[in-house]
Amino acid sequence: MNAKILNILLWVAVTFWLVMMLNSMTSPENIESRSLSYSQFLQELTDGSIREVTIQDQTVKGVRTDGSRFETFDPGDPGLIGDLLKQSVTIRAEPPSSPSIFMQLVLAWLPFLLLAGVWVWLMRRSAGGGGGAGGIFNFGKSRARQHAEGEVKVTLRDVAGVEEAKEEVGELVDFLRNPAKFTNLGGRIPRGVLMVGPPGTGKTLLARAIAGEAKVPFFSISGSDFVEMFVGVGASRVRDLFEQAKKSAPCIIFIDEIDAVGRKRGAGLGGGHDEREQTLNQLLVEMDGFTGNEGVIVIAATNRADVLDPALLRPGRFDRQVVVGLPDLAGRAAILEVHMRKVPIADDVDARTIARGTPGFSGADLANLVNEAALFAARAGDTEVAMAMFEKAKDKIMMGAERRSIVMSESEKKLTAYHEAGHVIVGRLVPEHDPVHKVSIIPRGRALGVTMFLPERDRYSMSKRQLESQISSLFGGRLAEEIIFGPEHVTTGASNDIERTTDIARNMVTRFGLSDHLGPLAYAEDEGEVFLGRSVTQHRQVSPETAQAIDKEVRIIIDRNYQRAKRLLDENMDKLHTMAEALLKFETIDRNQIDDIMNGRPMREPDDDGGHSKPKADGESSAAQGGGAHKPPPIVIDSI
Repeated sequence: MNAKILNILLWVAVTFWLVMMLNSMTSPENIESRSLSYSQFLQELTDGSIREVTIQDQTVKGVRTDGSRFETFDPGDPGLIGDLLKQSVTIRAEPPSSPSIFMQLVLAWLPFLLLAGVWVWLMRRSAGGGGGAGGIFNFGKSRARQHAEGEVKVTLRDVAGVEEAKEEVGELVDFLRNPAKFTNLGGRIPRGVLMVGPPGTGKTLLARAIAGEAKVPFFSISGSDFVEMFVGVGASRVRDLFEQAKKSAPCIIFIDEIDAVGRKRGAGLGGGHDEREQTLNQLLVEMDGFTGNEGVIVIAATNRADVLDPALLRPGRFDRQVVVGLPDLAGRAAILEVHMRKVPIADDVDARTIARGTPGFSGADLANLVNEAALFAARAGDTEVAMAMFEKAKDKIMMGAERRSIVMSESEKKLTAYHEAGHVIVGRLVPEHDPVHKVSIIPRGRALGVTMFLPERDRYSMSKRQLESQISSLFGGRLAEEIIFGPEHVTTGASNDIERTTDIARNMVTRFGLSDHLGPLAYAEDEGEVFLGRSVTQHRQVSPETAQAIDKEVRIIIDRNYQRAKRLLDENMDKLHTMAEALLKFETIDRNQIDDIMNGRPMREPDDDGGHSKPKADGESSAAQGGGAHKPPPIVIDSI
């Protein structure tokens, strides 16, 4: 701020000096001179009041008979000289005036001086006042944000749901507090820790908690902050970052989204001289090169560990990989309790019950759930957040916001009701299918109707029977339309269902090895992007004959489950009609009403909150097709 004030004062002084110089050069010779109009001048000349005049350019200066001076402007009167001679006025003529040598120099060099001043000002501004990190002369400076010792207030007590990850990184805290405990026994603390996990699981929060617990300086930077359009800037910033960290050792460097600079070298079309690769090379040298970085621990986070360069993952650089996965039931309950501390909670709210109904939710999802429930309570004018608000928030997150402004015709509502009822009935009757949680014909998001299936517990893999049951239930909506309204009235509402069934069947054949005919072989094409660390060239893994066999096997799976779903609907036509009528009457029914219909009992009335019934003790969960390492999202079947 002081530098800016000095610059302003300097420019004001220079401007004032120039104005004074110009005024001094153009000031009148005598302060007694006064301007005279040309008509007054001619009148005084006729009266004989003028004794002498001096003509210079078009300026006429003179002296009256009483000794006073005057000055006027000659408009180019051709008879002026004659009139002056007629009145016997002494006439003097002077050459045209010219500025002094100094003034000529000033006028000649003034534009260059102004340009030089503007250039200096821009350079100082771009340089951040001489010490900023964002100026032209500081491109190579690190943009890491430094948190001083004790500035980070987050501790490991504020992190919940990732107990295994907390144990893994707990050694870092012990080393930073008491390094002699490890060095006396010849041990070496990991120089780098790579935290891998889906988005929103708390990787950044865990890194901040390590710094807050150890009470050491903490440097945080994003991987994208290293790379610029200028060659060599990223490598220079890496060097500057580690130089700063060495001065503050022991300390922690946290690099978020390291895959922005850590992708495999030699991939893509950039060649070996790519700026990103130069940055990665410098990072590799700094982490474990010729000179050590004792006391500097690098923590990085990514959700794409598969695209990182192998040299970055070897021991000595990132010695340890910590998986920060989606929380389990106990973890979700602990995360909810952390977020509920800031919200007034009603007595009927149970964090464990909510956790049972939200498998697959990350820490960020659970924080959003609590926030949405608080917003629902605020709209209703409540002073506390009740359990019903958490149910509404969960439905909004899983199925989308209700769009009651959409006006559907009676025929559209009837078709949507039968479509969703077909999903529910087939899903209830096929083996090992997830239990239905709720079905609604209220438009939500981009769907005109929604059916939600939720498993009873966390699930990490799926069997062949479960996958085929999903295919059957997905076809239930289209088949209900075809059976009730005829093939000519089948709508496009099942487009998403058809896509999902095709994906499941093809993955069963090409990825999961669940085909009896083709066996346990991987036939899927390599679809990796070249700019995500994959090779530019792609190799076809199947022959044309095998491709035909894959298509045939996919068709067999689809047809088998299509016919099974049709048979189940034909055998339970009365339940299909009853459930569709209930949906047309109440718009939303839940698990309790569906149980009554499927068991042939009179259906109980939905709750006052529009069919939102509270989760049962065994809980509801959210998982979908595919058997991966992480819990999949909930199965939501739409009618678009």
